[in-house]
Amino acid sequence: GLTPMIRKSGSSVNGRSRISKIGNQKLRNLLFMCSFNACKYNKACQDIYDRIVAKGKSKKLALIAVCNKLLKQAFAIAKSGLVYDDSYRSTLAKN
Repeated sequence: GLTPMIRKSGSSVNGRSRISKIGNQKLRNLLFMCSFNACKYNKACQDIYDRIVAKGKSKKLALIAVCNKLLKQAFAIAKSGLVYDDSYRSTLAKN
């Protein structure tokens, strides 16, 4: 329920991207509000936000990307059982 959805009807009607309303509304609202603080204090989220806004995309779309990052971080922490480490770098990612 956090994915931006493109509204198109044929080739002549192009609407603005909006957040998909599919999914848990309370979780979506909570993650969206948390994304504001994550942009200030979480380095990984701040990098994503700055990169997307620098490309000329809307700030709301960048906040939704931060929501997805927070959700992925929370799932990884819950799945692995490890404590969050902000200096962790994946061995799969190329630096």
